[in-house]
Amino acid sequence: MSSRAYLSIENVGVTFNAGERETEVLKGVDLAVDQGEFISIIGHSGCGKSTLLNVVAGLLPVTRGAVILDKQAVDGPGPDRAVVFQNHSLLPWLTVYENVRLAVDKVFRGKRTRAERHDLTLHNLALVQMIHAKDKKPHEISGGMKQRVGLARALAMEPKVLLLDEPFGALDALTRANLQDSVMEIHAKLGNTVLMITHDVDEAVLLSDRIVMMTNGPSAEIGEIAQVGLSRPRRRIEVDTSPAYIAARHAVIEFLYARHASLRAAA
Repeated sequence: MSSRAYLSIENVGVTFNAGERETEVLKGVDLAVDQGEFISIIGHSGCGKSTLLNVVAGLLPVTRGAVILDKQAVDGPGPDRAVVFQNHSLLPWLTVYENVRLAVDKVFRGKRTRAERHDLTLHNLALVQMIHAKDKKPHEISGGMKQRVGLARALAMEPKVLLLDEPFGALDALTRANLQDSVMEIHAKLGNTVLMITHDVDEAVLLSDRIVMMTNGPSAEIGEIAQVGLSRPRRRIEVDTSPAYIAARHAVIEFLYARHASLRAAA
């Protein structure tokens, strides 16, 4: 790449070895993400979306290439990259407040006072509208509320990049829509950099500045990148009939349909 963006994925390749067998999952992935940009990654199952997210998170090493975040090479997990998975992964014996406070203490103990860490925990619970449930245990709240707590925990780390791995995939349609709206509001307030994996075309168009479309695996690459020409703030009732929304949605569906057709033909 000619110049480095805030988050720079540079010629990334990932190969898995099982005995003498090698499987190339990702091949030559290049992506430049500006600070404050919201990027969605979409593609058929097995196209390496989650692998790419895990590489950026530092949970999986690259075979080739590099990931550079804010001029620093990613070579392992770190608090500058927080992940929200489809499974909320809350500790069941801790309250909502304690689950978020655990992350705050891990990142900021010795850097901020006890009172500051308390305020930071409450601030992020307020961001996701979960202050009212701060003393409840995970089994006492709904699935959507658990995801809100997981999001609060990630945001409380004040990461340079927020990584979302299909965070709403297991939720019902109404809860999912409410959380999408919350994510848009939070992004508008914080101006944070977000990389999200999704299977949902409408979700990708509604939330994103750009949509990265992956080719089918193995040896998956970036096939196309769609620019979403919608101004912010966005309101779903207003945008879903706009020409920019329809154009972006059509581009993604056309790409995915063509790839699916080629996959069936190859089979």
